[in-house]
Amino acid sequence: MSLVTSKGMLLDAHKNNYAVGAFNANNLEMAQGIVAAAEEENAPVIVEVSQGGLSHGGIAEMSALIRALAEKATVPVALHLDHGMDILHNILCLREQFTSLMFDGSQLNYEENVAITRDIVKIAHMVNIPVEAELGKVPKDPDEMTFEELKQYMTEPDEALNFVEQTGIDFLAVSVGSMHKMKVRKAILEIDRIKKLRETVDVPLVLHGSSGVEEDSIKKGIEAGISKINVHTYLAQNFTRDMKKYLNENPDAIDLRKYLAAGREALKEAVRHKIRLFNSNNKANQIEKINVDVESDDIETVDSIE
Repeated sequence: MSLVTSKGMLLDAHKNNYAVGAFNANNLEMAQGIVAAAEEENAPVIVEVSQGGLSHGGIAEMSALIRALAEKATVPVALHLDHGMDILHNILCLREQFTSLMFDGSQLNYEENVAITRDIVKIAHMVNIPVEAELGKVPKDPDEMTFEELKQYMTEPDEALNFVEQTGIDFLAVSVGSMHKMKVRKAILEIDRIKKLRETVDVPLVLHGSSGVEEDSIKKGIEAGISKINVHTYLAQNFTRDMKKYLNENPDAIDLRKYLAAGREALKEAVRHKIRLFNSNNKANQIEKINVDVESDDIETVDSIE
């Protein structure tokens, strides 16, 4: 099937209390492993590429390879911009047929975050593409921060409500206890805060920095209202571990297809594990399609937007 947007997936997850995995891909093998795992688990999946990943692989190039995988896939696949830091990258991804966008204005003050997010939403909604934005901040330095220090960055429910109403976003990334780039699972989510956010705002909630969160806490977070969970560090760890293992066991190897295949297989199993943890396995056939089929001529109309 062709790419779909993330909206139908996340509305179904929001309604039925499971979470859709959003898995970062930086090259062909990572994208292949993600889609293969989703197919084997009959799960809807979001393949996402960060702004840094796009700098590495190219916007057009990453879009083309993930669209090619989606065309052959038997499950719904969305292509999402992860942590787009400005309007330009969001529009460039829109023009390259990404079917889900994110603006990360968490480094800005509240007013600037609202203003830029609102502009991106206005443009994306012209062609029925959903937008995620972040309120609060998910830090990147877990070794330098205590939990008490982390609390100052967490998302406040009342502010979240105002943010959603002022911007018109489709999904809200929240800070509830996780941190980016954690290599060990030791973070605990603030479940009461998630419950309050879920009661306060009526859009799906997104968890970033999930690789460092204890699995029991992930399960409780989903029960409390998390509908989309981003995973990157955990995938990179598994991919790199088995690639290194192959090279250590075969020191004279020069055929990169062999060691990249080892990494791809490890990543596929890591994605499979997360899909089952998120309870999105066997959910592909029940997705309510709400503006999910994206026609290429809809995306091309972005060229005419000044």
